[in-house]
Amino acid sequence: MSTDSIEQLQAEIRRFAEERDWQPFHTPKNLAMALAVEAAELMEHFQWATPEQSQHPDPVKLAAIGEEMSDVLIYLVRLADVLELDLLAAARAKLIHNGQKYPAEAARGNARKYTELTQDKQP
Repeated sequence: MSTDSIEQLQAEIRRFAEERDWQPFHTPKNLAMALAVEAAELMEHFQWATPEQSQHPDPVKLAAIGEEMSDVLIYLVRLADVLELDLLAAARAKLIHNGQKYPAEAARGNARKYTELTQDKQP
């Protein structure tokens, strides 16, 4: 198990931005927009791929996917840092909330939205 933490990564990203004097550009709005752009770049690698291709990308494509995922993570961690949001605590709280919305016994084996889990099945 890695000894790295979100806080350590956050400090590295903050230092990286400070060394380049990028703080004026790292507003929540700009970071959220950059995050969305990077997420779209990640999706590009899966566009038009079959389910099998998406599950087993070749090593070159996998490396490119990893780079885009890293960009998404960096912007997300930086946004949390700028907003002084504890990202791990927020994620854990969201998992609890999702567990209530999607109880395992109702959600197991299907991809229905939580609002459809308790509806009677239609013929």
